[in-house]
Amino acid sequence: MTSCKVVQEAPVRRVAIFGGTHGNELSGVFLVKYWQEDGTEIQRPGLEVRPFIANPRAVEKCCRYIDCDLNRVFDPVNLSQKETDDTPYEVRRAQEINQIFGPKDSPEDGYDLIFDLHNTTANMGGTLILENSRDDFTIQMCHYIKGALAPEGCPVFLIEHPDLKYATTRSIAKHPVGVEVGPQAHGVLRADILEKMRKIIKHGLDFVQMFNAGKEFPPCTLEVYKIMEKVDYPRNKNNEIIATVHPRLQDQDWQPLSPGEPMFLTLDGKAILYEGNSVVYPTFVNEAAYYEKQQAFVKTVKEKLSAEGMRVCVS
Repeated sequence: MTSCKVVQEAPVRRVAIFGGTHGNELSGVFLVKYWQEDGTEIQRPGLEVRPFIANPRAVEKCCRYIDCDLNRVFDPVNLSQKETDDTPYEVRRAQEINQIFGPKDSPEDGYDLIFDLHNTTANMGGTLILENSRDDFTIQMCHYIKGALAPEGCPVFLIEHPDLKYATTRSIAKHPVGVEVGPQAHGVLRADILEKMRKIIKHGLDFVQMFNAGKEFPPCTLEVYKIMEKVDYPRNKNNEIIATVHPRLQDQDWQPLSPGEPMFLTLDGKAILYEGNSVVYPTFVNEAAYYEKQQAFVKTVKEKLSAEGMRVCVS
């Protein structure tokens, strides 16, 4: 019997693995299609695991989306919107996904856990994305995955922020987890990137199986990179980009950026420096898909999240 506090959590019985939320991010697309044909490696005793193509039309065209970003429309307004001839395809698709795996904000009815598989052109490695700093289950799972992958790194990106709302595809689950692996150009496959994603899912499912079987996980602390601010490229009065990401920042995701260090480089050779007051950790550096979102990178800061000891609740 342990002396520390142990939280009892409901068993996780239904898990979905989404690929193709963005149709040109091919690691998740190919893995999900493979698992739909032969799901042996993702099945676990007592667990329903459903691989699912989230945006099939975008997958067919190998493009990010058809009308709008599916990974941004799972908010109450879009999910409750009445369908008309002008309703964007991704909004209609979001409502369908919400019916299948949700409804959102109804944890007793919806899926317990969704892994949402993404690729990035940025040099982020194998990254886990959390949406809730108070979800002991996902904190414990990320802690386990990081340990299982060591010494290979596995950064954890916390996108919880009062002013930045994502409304992600996976947010309909009780426990949403994003898996972002790069660098990989959109519309292509890389065996090493695909394998990194595959290992993350394996360890995540192993964790769920052990938890459901009654394994007790002691309290843990998890280092995360918490989103603080999105940074745009320098622009002229016509809103045109006038500088590139500086070579010293390019490919340096998760590395410290200190005051006075260069962020951008103009075509006439002028360095634009970071003028903040403290060290930050950029990520999604020069992500191709974020040019349309006017975002050069995201500033993050390091924080520690704590989770109570945890075991499954046996009724």
